[in-house]
Amino acid sequence: MATAELWIDGAPATVEDLTHQALINYGAYTSFAVAGGAVRGLDRHLARLTHAGHALFGAAVPEAEVRTLIRQAMGDRSDAFVRVSLFSREISPRSPAHEGRPGVMVGVFPPVPPLGETPLRLQVQTYARETPDLKHVATMGLIRARRQARVDGYDDALFVDSEGRISEGSLWNIGFLCGDRVIWPEAPMLEGVSQALITAHLADVGLKQETQVVTVDAMSGFDGAFITNSATPACAVGAIGDHAFAGNAEGLNQVVAAWSRAEPQPV
Repeated sequence: MATAELWIDGAPATVEDLTHQALINYGAYTSFAVAGGAVRGLDRHLARLTHAGHALFGAAVPEAEVRTLIRQAMGDRSDAFVRVSLFSREISPRSPAHEGRPGVMVGVFPPVPPLGETPLRLQVQTYARETPDLKHVATMGLIRARRQARVDGYDDALFVDSEGRISEGSLWNIGFLCGDRVIWPEAPMLEGVSQALITAHLADVGLKQETQVVTVDAMSGFDGAFITNSATPACAVGAIGDHAFAGNAEGLNQVVAAWSRAEPQPV
């Protein structure tokens, strides 16, 4: 697949459709890798869209219909990176009150590589995403944070809230390794699908887990950290700010193994 394709409610996107998308920054989305015609955690991605439909539009698109639209957009391709977005042509800054079934835009793109193949250096930034329970399209703050981290010589941005609690990163969730345990940070954040898949299977690979408040000052208590998202099962974190991790390759491999235990679900 050489180029991206955009479909809206089962038809190729028109200039009018894309003009609305470009000018009205209201909606939600989810994105995932399709491999061999299947997706790990597809049910969770669909549930995310259902939740967003009710929260933002007062109505959800039936999951079976979303799957049909994904299959239609994929065509005969079995491997791709897909983004499914919800929007409403009836909602604008002047007329925001409409409620009803949102439109569905499906973007089909070439498979994307993981975010990092070498341990990442993360810059700590104070930031909290708006309505963290929704994967919404208002992403300026996330992109700006990642851009600033790159300008300052880091790979990406790690967020702490006003109370100093670590939450998540620009495009991913973070976990910390401590011996045979994974520690997930406790703070308002988007619940990532890959994080949920790992959480569901850590016990299967011999790792314990817990959720607790984590601050930057606590980094010396961990022997490693990793990021995870739909394109990246797990990538090691080499440093957070001035703190460098010794590394825990065995623990990282176990995290990847936990993610791999999640059965791919046919689209």
